Amino acid sequence: MSALNRSLGMLRSLAIYHGVPGRAARTRRFYAPFVPAGGLAFDVGAHAGNRVRAFRALGARVVAVEPQPDFVRLLQLLFGRDPAVALLPVALGRCPGEAQLLASERTPTVSTLSADWAQRAGASDSFRGVQWQPGPVVPVTTLDALIERHGRPDFVKIDVEGYELEVLQGLSRPLPALSFEYLEPVRELALGCIARLEALGRYRYNWSVGESLRLVHPRGLDAAGMAQWLAALPAGAPSGDIHARLDSED
Repeated sequence: MSALNRSLGMLRSLAIYHGVPGRAARTRRFYAPFVPAGGLAFDVGAHAGNRVRAFRALGARVVAVEPQPDFVRLLQLLFGRDPAVALLPVALGRCPGEAQLLASERTPTVSTLSADWAQRAGASDSFRGVQWQPGPVVPVTTLDALIERHGRPDFVKIDVEGYELEVLQGLSRPLPALSFEYLEPVRELALGCIARLEALGRYRYNWSVGESLRLVHPRGLDAAGMAQWLAALPAGAPSGDIHARLDSED
């Protein structure tokens, strides 16, 4: 049953991220202001590789970070011959080491390194029916280590199911632009990400809901405004991604 569940989970991910007509073009248009041609993007939690494909189509080099073995094999099939894509079968955190994944075989894109996140998010309606089991122990490195090896990225997409703040704790310098997930039941994690980024530099923030691939606010918000919006989220509000762009550099 485990192999069947994993196969069904991978097929579901492929259908969602690669099978929707027009999504690839919308993804490219959405990320074009963040990812310049000839630039560098980090995809942290690359999953099925739809963002990797968009960043490459925009002409950027990509570092794809993905610890789940099934997704690593998929990424190797899709991008293993592309010299402009570095595939790293690791997770990111605040310091190097190892950690155990909590795997969701039927919904592998919500596998996580955070047991607390799985417990709290799993209690919400959005994750009804999702189950996590102990998965493989995976190597962990840091954003700082990736930057030392591959260079300063123009954009970092972080989608690691409740481990976003841990990833940002492994960063010690401001970056031009980043994105990270927000989820209403654990909104304090996104608030922590904002505080962490503000400790490194001053940013402007915006958000997109779900997979809408559309920024909501016409001009963006400062850190206080973004935090106020998060604090006011009603119970059951849909999840999405917060996008941060460096406002100024010291």
